[in-house]
Amino acid sequence: QVQLVESGGGLVQAGGSLRLSCTASGRTLSSYFMGWLRHTPGREREFVAYINWNGERTYYADSVKGRFTVSRDNAKNTVYLQMNSLEPEDTAVYYCAVFTGGNIRDIKSYSSWGQGTQVTVSS
Repeated sequence: QVQLVESGGGLVQAGGSLRLSCTASGRTLSSYFMGWLRHTPGREREFVAYINWNGERTYYADSVKGRFTVSRDNAKNTVYLQMNSLEPEDTAVYYCAVFTGGNIRDIKSYSSWGQGTQVTVSS
């Protein structure tokens, strides 16, 4: 099972930007379809973004479309989530995970979640 590690979270003011990174320890990510998901306490975990193995297909939750961009650099074994125009509602722990099939927007379609990275957006 691949072990994923997220980084890049932090505290940012509304309107600011952050870039999250996701790497794998001991395994290559190049053959995996990947997703970013998030969880805010008191709310259910939710899908954020999806990217296929070569980066040519991406999908986003409606709430982040136009503000977030998912990308990958297989040579660096890293998947990214560029987050712009951040809003307080984006405050959450962000996770990367492996897409295992099914509905791209269903969190049950993802496994091998990392430990997460906290993103806090102040108003």
